Amino acid sequence: MVNYHLKISGRVQGVGFRWSVYQLACQTGVEGIVMNKNDGSVYCELQGPTAIVNELIAKIKAGPTPYAKINEVKIKQGIIKNYHHSFQITH
Repeated sequence: MVNYHLKISGRVQGVGFRWSVYQLACQTGVEGIVMNKNDGSVYCELQGPTAIVNELIAKIKAGPTPYAKINEVKIKQGIIKNYHHSFQITH
């Protein structure tokens, strides 16, 4: 089980990015949150089995929606926490 915090920059707001990440996370059982940040980036916390989370990160880097353009993905390791077995879009 891993917990990663991602800061995704590029054209990631107003293009369905958070919804796409939400759908992918729910399909794979990854827990966490995704939210827009004031600087135009998107912030994610992803938690789950290592292989599944790494696969989701690869999909995020590739751009989960055709309208997004990913410039950079910064990843930091977080601590395991209780997301109540869910993934949520927050603000």
